Amino acid sequence: MKIFIVHAHHEPKSFNGALTNLAREVLISDKHEVKISDLYAMKFDPVSDRRNFSSVKNPEFLKQQMEEMYVFEVNGFALDIQGEMKKVEWCDLMIWQFPLWWFGMPAILKGWVDRVFAMGRAYGGGRFYATGVFSGKRAMLSITTGGSGEAFAEKRDRLGESQGGHGFHGDIYGILRPMQRGILRFTGFEVLRPHIVYGPVRLTDEQRQQSLEAYSARLRNIARESAIEIGPY
Repeated sequence: MKIFIVHAHHEPKSFNGALTNLAREVLISDKHEVKISDLYAMKFDPVSDRRNFSSVKNPEFLKQQMEEMYVFEVNGFALDIQGEMKKVEWCDLMIWQFPLWWFGMPAILKGWVDRVFAMGRAYGGGRFYATGVFSGKRAMLSITTGGSGEAFAEKRDRLGESQGGHGFHGDIYGILRPMQRGILRFTGFEVLRPHIVYGPVRLTDEQRQQSLEAYSARLRNIARESAIEIGPY
């Protein structure tokens, strides 16, 4: 299987770094092909504007989607963006590795999406969701949080029945929905259950090691995982 990891953490020694390094080792040892875009190490420019294009349709007024459709037709994307697009098109599975910041992805990763998931190349022309450009591919979010699991968990009573509420920060799946449905599923990806490590900074060394072992075990069976359902509501 061809696996593309988009890594978005500025500190190589972080727990996110450990997760990406582990993923590389485990997946390669299991004979998968792996490509990694380490966005901070690459000094990836997250600003989406005319620097995305080597060709121009309207030099007087920048309408992003119009320019994206034009350069898609004439193969006029900038070389750095073209390279990232080819990695997405190459892979069978894409993993985004990042820390949850302000209930979303770091700016560098959002900018990567803004520039790489261009109209025409990644969506459009009636190609959405089940008929999306990337249908047949799978994607997974692998994230860390600052808060504990309890802060994002559904509230239940002593018998395990739902009380209709959530933890201090709300429902983690609701927080991830704009990424999982609004970007990945929208463009055709089948979305796997997110891999979440809650509050690694608060874990003991032993607990962090257990988290790494759990991720390793999951990755060894990732080819057989089924996608989750992310409906319109």
